[in-house]
Amino acid sequence: MSAMSVDAYFNPDFSLYKKIIFFLITLAVLSVAILIIAGVEKLFVKEKTKELRDEVYKDRLNDQTQRLFEMIISGTSVLLFSCSYVVSNHIYTLVSTGAAPAGSRYIKLFVEGWSEGKDFILLLLICMSCVINSILDKFIIPLSRLSKEEKATMRMLGMFYVIIILIYLNYIGDESQYGPVMMYYFGLMVGRFVYFDASFMDFVTALKNVFLNLPFLLLTLTITGLLSLLGFRLEYFLERNYYIVGIFYTHLFLLVAIFLVFWCYKLFFMPKKRPRSAEKQN
Repeated sequence: MSAMSVDAYFNPDFSLYKKIIFFLITLAVLSVAILIIAGVEKLFVKEKTKELRDEVYKDRLNDQTQRLFEMIISGTSVLLFSCSYVVSNHIYTLVSTGAAPAGSRYIKLFVEGWSEGKDFILLLLICMSCVINSILDKFIIPLSRLSKEEKATMRMLGMFYVIIILIYLNYIGDESQYGPVMMYYFGLMVGRFVYFDASFMDFVTALKNVFLNLPFLLLTLTITGLLSLLGFRLEYFLERNYYIVGIFYTHLFLLVAIFLVFWCYKLFFMPKKRPRSAEKQN
């Protein structure tokens, strides 16, 4: 991809009609994922009376569904940083090598800033992704049933989730360079496990929580993998573009689908009940 225009990152043939079709497909895939969670949770409910079974089942289903939502929201926030880095570095490379004209004064200022303070900009992007994550799961899609520890676990898995995607993109030969992004998030993940005042039991607990939630990582990888593959096969996303841009588009559609599912359930089906107070992860 040689053009530096923003239009180069969009597919002009991805019409509104095709966007609606892809959104409906995304909604269907997300619904299947929720049905899978519902089926698995049904197996773990062993209460004696039907009334108690139904109540426990609904609570467990809400908890696990919100973990899936947090996983996708966290992955999207992390991917936003990764995609921003790739696009920014691409623009810088084109301008600095003379493959594209500097254009406006803002592009020149960006190239100078990227050259002299890329590490600071990357740190700023990481902070922005954390803020966006908090805005999404506290205000836009308030996942109130999850404790702080549960959200922290899913966010850490979100980092690992994006690292897996970046490793795969490097493996298939995408021309982008994802090394710096992966190193940043590897560092954040290690810091989450081992911080300056952490005890051995803190480390074991964090590791246990990650292990218990690995099925959500695998389920999210399956969802985004299928949708991204479909998007490229149907030529909704551009293969001549960076693959990570198409994958990020997939996550945006997933966010809209989660928003719709969450608020439809909350407004029309969810019983009026206080949020879960238990802090322990199941």
